[in-house]
Amino acid sequence: MPSLKDVKAENARYAPGYLPVAVFVGGTSGIGQGMAQAFAKHTNGNAHIVLVGRNEAAADAILASFPTPTSPHAKHEFIQSDISLMANVRATATQLLASLPKINYLVLSTGVMTLDGRTETSEGIDKKLAVHYYARFKLTHELLPLLKKAEEEGEDAKAYSVFSPGYGGPIDVKDLGLKKTYSVRNAALQGVSYMDAAYKEFAARHPSSRLTFTHAHPGGVDSGLLTNSTSRPVRILQTCLGPIIRAAAPLIGIVSVEDAGEYQLYGMLQQTGGLQRVGARGQDIGMEAFYGGDEVVRRKVWQHSVRECRVEESKLA
Repeated sequence: MPSLKDVKAENARYAPGYLPVAVFVGGTSGIGQGMAQAFAKHTNGNAHIVLVGRNEAAADAILASFPTPTSPHAKHEFIQSDISLMANVRATATQLLASLPKINYLVLSTGVMTLDGRTETSEGIDKKLAVHYYARFKLTHELLPLLKKAEEEGEDAKAYSVFSPGYGGPIDVKDLGLKKTYSVRNAALQGVSYMDAAYKEFAARHPSSRLTFTHAHPGGVDSGLLTNSTSRPVRILQTCLGPIIRAAAPLIGIVSVEDAGEYQLYGMLQQTGGLQRVGARGQDIGMEAFYGGDEVVRRKVWQHSVRECRVEESKLA
């Protein structure tokens, strides 16, 4: 497992022979923010970086923290979007497809912490699953043409979903979407396994030595996710225990947003081709606790995701 010093040194060696385009969905806070800032630092701002999120003020502050680029083609921008709704995901993808020539790195790190039961959006999807899985499936699918353009130019082309590989469970194909058996635990386990299955299927449908679909686990990160929880008990617990946990962070493996950004950037840059799974320190974790391998189950998850995400049949990849 690489040390933080080695990870930073390796990231500092990143020097593509082209102006990279990176989209960070969930890049206005937490791990997405850490990755975006690490990426900006190691490219000296010489990249086209797009932050997608809900908080414009946070985005403005993050973009202002980036190094001033020397390339006239570099650009740093923000797109406001609530990706818990598939209609908003579609609108965001349409905007990106119209404005970007390619995407080298598509980072998906949106998250919500709640102990509430099934809470359906206006589209009939549980909000937790919408944010953690369905929006990521739809964004990967809709933006695949821009990833493939980067691939065709011989450049990095990577979709990188930060969730929890290794912490899923067997997929219940009789209740995909958890309409009948929803619980906070089931939502967590099934969402992870859906992500594994979907990225395995994306990789199978688009075999390439450059096009990469990575499911990454960030480990413990002091990201503020608990503080911003929609569940009052979680917020109270964070208020009471937060200082204690923060003080013990080095002993229990919790890292800062900045360090998590470095580790996950390392994981993204190092992994190439097909399905990859990455751990908290950017290391390859292989197929440990992988529940997306069965082809029949995987296809059922894919077909279900297509329906829930309102993917047009004519655009199926």
